[in-house]
Amino acid sequence: MLKEVYITRASKFLPNQSVSNDEMESILGKINQTPSKARRIVLRNNGIQSRYYALDNQGKVTHSNAELTFLAISDLLDTDFSAQDIEVLSCGTSTPDHLLPSHAAMVHGLLKNKSVELNSSSGVCNSGMNALKFGYLSVLSGNSNNAVCTGSERVSTWMLADRFEKEIENLNELEEQPIIAFKKDFLRWMLSDGAAAFLLQNKPNSEALSLKIEWMDAYSYAHEIEACMYAGGDKLEDGSIKPWSDYKTEEWLSQSVFSIKQDVKLLDKYILTKGVESMKAALDKHQVTANEIDYFLPHISSNFFKNGLQEQLAEAGIVLEDEKWFMNLFKVGNVGSASIYLMLEELFNSGKLQKGQKILLSVPESGRFSYSYAYLTVC
Repeated sequence: MLKEVYITRASKFLPNQSVSNDEMESILGKINQTPSKARRIVLRNNGIQSRYYALDNQGKVTHSNAELTFLAISDLLDTDFSAQDIEVLSCGTSTPDHLLPSHAAMVHGLLKNKSVELNSSSGVCNSGMNALKFGYLSVLSGNSNNAVCTGSERVSTWMLADRFEKEIENLNELEEQPIIAFKKDFLRWMLSDGAAAFLLQNKPNSEALSLKIEWMDAYSYAHEIEACMYAGGDKLEDGSIKPWSDYKTEEWLSQSVFSIKQDVKLLDKYILTKGVESMKAALDKHQVTANEIDYFLPHISSNFFKNGLQEQLAEAGIVLEDEKWFMNLFKVGNVGSASIYLMLEELFNSGKLQKGQKILLSVPESGRFSYSYAYLTVC
């Protein structure tokens, strides 16, 4: 017999002080000692006003990804539910500290609690939702009584200027324009660090609100579309990605193989259309109408997409008025897999929710265009 699953606690950890738009380049550094030409254009379009980095003002690392996640989990815990009570630890991230061991194993190592079941979800933004779904299914099936699920990113170190200096040197030697391609520079002004965590249990809170997970659905279009956002390789003319392990070691630096890249033409062509297609499929499958949704929490990488998404959803018969949208992109930035956790954590702890309200979570991933949804009831 299937159990019911409730999000009973939500917490977050955002490192250091918030970083304004004017402070970003002083922390990340200037490539070739030259201010970025893309920075102001990207920031004007994405609407982000502040974000957080696991770096100090001199660009030195202050936290690992595992530490960010551990600190977010720590805020979930108290005498009523301690680290010793955790049965499943499910962690999603795009930017693990290591290739091996897994991200969840490293977080578990910091918890120092007891033996638990681990799950590490990789990918891009959907890695956080996939981690949530693993925990959800574990509790739903009766495999466990609870699960701690997380989304986290520490991407700032991937965007430091010195990561691109060797590529600039080679461009100078070739007498080419020493400017990093827009597909790399673009993301330096989009992404930021942070972590958040949910506690899932098979019983709701007795004295406080909980969020019952009614269903979760996911869709991938990798069978139709080539990669759009990628790292640890580079795209070839046929659309395939040559992996980092097939490059010579000197090419890892000379071609910035490990930098995060995004094909903005593919992003513009597919991110909204496939998002609307998948969301309509999910709502139709579960017979949910827009009128039943009280809060819509979309992970949008840039405010640039907000109006377009709203208009295309309306054309598909999904009319979601402005007052239903809940976003915090402008103040916490695009934190990838953690973004949906950070949105729901803020709403959950805001005091705004009332029993019976419905919440729809929506997470697109431009890696190779995949989408995740969760439908929640406040109870």
